[in-house]
Amino acid sequence: MTADPAPPTRPVTLEDVAQVAGVSRATVSRVINGAQTVDAALRTAVEQAVAATGYVPNRAARSLVTRRADSIALVVSEREQRTVSEPFVGRMFTDPHFGRIVGGLLDVLRPAGIQLLLMLADDDASRSQLVSFLRQGHVDGVVLLSSHADDPLPELLTRTGLPTVLAGRPTRSAAPIAYVDVDQQAGARLAAEHLVGLGRRRIATLSGPLDMPAGQDRLNGFRTAMAALGDPDVVSVEGDFTQAGGAEAMKRLLAEHPGIDGVFIASDLMALGALPVLYREGRRVPEDVAVVGFDDSSAALACDPQLTTVRQPVEEMAAEMAGLLLRQLGEAGRSTPSAVFRPTLVLRHSA
Repeated sequence: MTADPAPPTRPVTLEDVAQVAGVSRATVSRVINGAQTVDAALRTAVEQAVAATGYVPNRAARSLVTRRADSIALVVSEREQRTVSEPFVGRMFTDPHFGRIVGGLLDVLRPAGIQLLLMLADDDASRSQLVSFLRQGHVDGVVLLSSHADDPLPELLTRTGLPTVLAGRPTRSAAPIAYVDVDQQAGARLAAEHLVGLGRRRIATLSGPLDMPAGQDRLNGFRTAMAALGDPDVVSVEGDFTQAGGAEAMKRLLAEHPGIDGVFIASDLMALGALPVLYREGRRVPEDVAVVGFDDSSAALACDPQLTTVRQPVEEMAAEMAGLLLRQLGEAGRSTPSAVFRPTLVLRHSA
């Protein structure tokens, strides 16, 4: 004999919560939608009733009331086929810097009940599609990872009116946009002072891409510091912030200047590619060539020997981006200040 199926369970409604809490439906709605004007005792009664009944808010209906999507877009903007050695998406997910940013953002957004959406833009068509999607109200704001001087996205996002925070110094002054960065030039100065303090006299640098603010600032900061320390003609070879790019840049540097005894490499990932090139050329680290990197990422620990490097506190910086964005959402129409973090030098075994 087969038992009759159990009747479907009726979803808990606002009215049910109101009856348990002993308040009006309107009061329950105000508490659930985050209104700050509800009496503390009533708020507590409603919260207890929600827990007792197992009420789950209807997110779609709530969005109609609050006009909030409870989601933030993490937009990664790049140039199409920037390098032939590694495509855009593959490079992004193998870069330790990206994972640290995501972790820092989630530390702030998750407790606030906000979802993080990853969106990519690497050509005109994808940028147009992205802006169209964002205009439709699918997200409440944007954290933009954009690194290139000619990237139109910061200005396009400013025109949408969406709260936006940029990771890194903006290059287009016409776009009034909040940003979070590390003092790149101060970090490069730490590297220069350390190498000179070790007694190295033939010091060079592998820079980042010079179409990126971080690449420009790290090179300018290093050159300025070296000039102040008595070396105004520092040799520089441009790289691209990738492991393969670091290897290629080191090959070019050694071919043109084999006598170097110190090198500042503008990212740990580049250093990870550059150190094996030094070894193949018979150069020991740090005995023959002292090496300082930049980032203090997992790549610094993967280097052999482990890398002395300039630390930028990426997780804290990402948390600040999320905080700036939440403050923009909470104070609509008010601008939020940008933030610049201080770098530190982490001493390991390469210099």
